[in-house]
Amino acid sequence: MNRRDALKLAGISVATTAVSAKETAKKSDLSNVRVMSAAANLPKNGKGAKIVIVGGGWSGLSVAKRLKQYIPDADVVLVEQNTTFISCPISNLWLVGGVELEFITHSFLDAANNNGYTYFNASVFDIDRKKRKVYTNEGYLDYEYLVLAPGIDYDYSAWTNGDTALEYELSTKYPAGFKNHSEHDTIRRKIENFKEGNFLLTVPGGNYRCLPAPYERACLIADYMKKNKIKGKVVLMDENPDVTIKAEGFHAAFNEMYKDYLVYMPNVKIEEIDLKNKKVMTEFDEVLFSDAAFYPRVRGSKLLEIAGVAKDAINKGEANIDPFTYQVIGDPHVYCSGDSRPMAFSKSGNTSNSEGYIVARSIRDKILGQKNVWKSPHTECFSAVALNPMRAMSVNTDYQWSESNKSFTFFNVAMMQNWHDKSGTDAGKGLIEWGDAMYKDMFY
Repeated sequence: MNRRDALKLAGISVATTAVSAKETAKKSDLSNVRVMSAAANLPKNGKGAKIVIVGGGWSGLSVAKRLKQYIPDADVVLVEQNTTFISCPISNLWLVGGVELEFITHSFLDAANNNGYTYFNASVFDIDRKKRKVYTNEGYLDYEYLVLAPGIDYDYSAWTNGDTALEYELSTKYPAGFKNHSEHDTIRRKIENFKEGNFLLTVPGGNYRCLPAPYERACLIADYMKKNKIKGKVVLMDENPDVTIKAEGFHAAFNEMYKDYLVYMPNVKIEEIDLKNKKVMTEFDEVLFSDAAFYPRVRGSKLLEIAGVAKDAINKGEANIDPFTYQVIGDPHVYCSGDSRPMAFSKSGNTSNSEGYIVARSIRDKILGQKNVWKSPHTECFSAVALNPMRAMSVNTDYQWSESNKSFTFFNVAMMQNWHDKSGTDAGKGLIEWGDAMYKDMFY
């Protein structure tokens, strides 16, 4: 047998083994994988309850820190697959050179060391809620309480109709830029290399991550084009009938600063995306583009489905939890926090961070047998519309429960949309100060 034949035979053997393993996994509910997974060898940071948090975003980091504050004796582990934290909030400024990468980049190790919990760099592939085990590529973790804070996933189905090749091309060549930093890096290079034509951006319907961010990004790219005298326009195709938040301020920016550089198209339903010919078809228009970043609708992270704690597709696969305690319905040992929760709170960094306090208190009250008292999460959000000088808008709001509508609504809203005068430049400074304060809150 020559070397080539041996490799072919080995390939057939591996393929057969993989198929057999796949079928076995289906029958045994991944029990074969679980048997192979050894326990993760981690030191304890407390003698009390073992609490595992999956997801090191704004919510997961906040939950981990607050748990050690509220329950110092707890053994708290934060599981995160990334080695470095790079912030999604404020990344729009980084796209156009408004802040350095260092400003939005932080260390998970520093956060853990400064706040007394354990950072475990691993990827979660399964969760057994009956045995209370979290399975990772670095071994499994037992838990007494589990917090899932995995963020969002994208839902391309309305555009692709099951075409996986199209979805892959959209997500890799024209990424949305609302999840990991690799997407942001791709978009920044698109902006830096853009020569002329239409730079297409989209705004999804529903409660998507960071309501004002697509409009902020459109303004900042238009500002970049204007200052660099690029012969192009930002085309912002919005699934919603109007700008979803800070509408007055954004419309003023569109019309007064970027009339020649930005086209806003509201109430647009994309019916077809032709990436080969770089054009988008709607019910009434055909729009050509030179480059693009397609932001689809969002849904709960698929990890919630793996864990068996997600609502159905009609509810966007978001977490099936008690909206006041964040506890999974029917499982007193699992909680969900951050942008995967179903409540109509803003899917923003500040909101997710403030939910960390709520979830940590909820778990503390559970352990101590105390009555849980709900407190509203808080949303503080700044949106830049121009650089040099930086001009921005802001909103502060809490939430209240509406018994008649069985839902949460905005409460105590304070909106500042006048970016023209000193208020706008003050808000620009406030944006940077806010970001700095939030990073310190999570990491120090």
